[in-house]
Amino acid sequence: MAETAKREEVEEELMGLDPERVEAILEAVEEGNSERLSDLMAPLHAADIADLLEQISSADRRDLLKLWSGEIDGEILSEIDESIREEVVEALPREVLTEAVRELETDDVVDILEDLEQPQQDIILQALDDADRVAVEQAMSYPEHSAGRLMQREVVVAPMHWTVGETIDFLRREEWLPDQFYHVILVDPRMKPQAYVTLGRLLSSKRTVALKDITEDSFRTIAATDPEEDVAYIFNQYHLISCPVVDADDRLVGVITIDDAMNVLDEEHEEDILRLAGVSEEPSPSDGPFATARTRLPWLIINLFTASISAFVISRFESTIATLVTLAALMPIVASTGGIAGTQSLAVSVRALATRDLTSTNARSVILREIGAGLLNGIGLAAILALGAILVLHEPMLGGVLAAAMITNQLVAALGGVLVPLGLHRIGLDPALASGTFVTTLTDVLGYLAFLGFATWFLL
Repeated sequence: MAETAKREEVEEELMGLDPERVEAILEAVEEGNSERLSDLMAPLHAADIADLLEQISSADRRDLLKLWSGEIDGEILSEIDESIREEVVEALPREVLTEAVRELETDDVVDILEDLEQPQQDIILQALDDADRVAVEQAMSYPEHSAGRLMQREVVVAPMHWTVGETIDFLRREEWLPDQFYHVILVDPRMKPQAYVTLGRLLSSKRTVALKDITEDSFRTIAATDPEEDVAYIFNQYHLISCPVVDADDRLVGVITIDDAMNVLDEEHEEDILRLAGVSEEPSPSDGPFATARTRLPWLIINLFTASISAFVISRFESTIATLVTLAALMPIVASTGGIAGTQSLAVSVRALATRDLTSTNARSVILREIGAGLLNGIGLAAILALGAILVLHEPMLGGVLAAAMITNQLVAALGGVLVPLGLHRIGLDPALASGTFVTTLTDVLGYLAFLGFATWFLL
């Protein structure tokens, strides 16, 4: 029984931010019961606490921070979403903020500073030690969304001529080492990285072994000015754990670890998904309706204008529709099916471009594949539509028109889904940014045009 109760207690803690706990926390905040609030917050991971702050209202957030602000540490601060980070920073007492920031690595401090206004940036910079402040300011001097902003300046280095024993003695002696690191980077006298050694190889080798004899084949460097999406690609492509960052003279200036690279990869994926849906940024759970509408309205207005093109095409066939009223009911079948097919092709293409699986080298084969898939899908859907028109409407000719229009629009959808993002990528634009609007317009306009055009030619 005791073992079962203990297991249930552990499982409850692992659940993290469950609704019952959130409700209890808000009740404690409303009652001003700081002791009860501390008991409820204590088992939560920093990420769960950050989620809690994001999910509750702004008023509840201010009250919670006022009652519990002394417990906010650097780990929690780094987990808080950028949409509310400035509000949280402003709500924290100066001494709490100072202590929290001092716990962070330089890359986490830079990540926080990027989302704050200048007054809040100055407060945090003043809280840092001189050496850390200089390191953070140097990192902030690199372009936004570059490797220089992503790296941490705390780097463990060793000369090429050291042995395992000398390195281990150095690591045990030094107190400034970062909380987490995976490699010892080997540098020449000019601080240019030459190789690295994993901690596993270091600890499993004899003290007399030279570091240069146990280096890893995966060694490579990243320029501080490289875009962060290139960094994420390199980590994912070559299965890196950490990677040295160099300046224009190839001298070591920092290191990027896998957690930061994967955060960038996740952000890139989320951004692509949102843009494909016509949303410029992900809303925070605490955002109001006006903030949410502001991010979506521009694309809805664009879609309004593109939809008018479809309306114009339909208006050109008023006489055809007036003669065969059934066409009005059947038009959406062709257009909507084409839109879905285009979205399928588009999602695959945008993802392939993001992972660099779709390049100029294999673009032709990918286009031919999409054409073949579109043709096969079109034939299958055309057969179903034609059979339905014959059995239900008793109109073989109408079935033939539907079949021809469906095949045409499936080919258009397949081609548009790959050519539109390729074209945008070729001219330097984000393929996820406007591809959805263009592909939907193509399938709608050409779907209506094909269906009504074939109907005019063959049925009138």
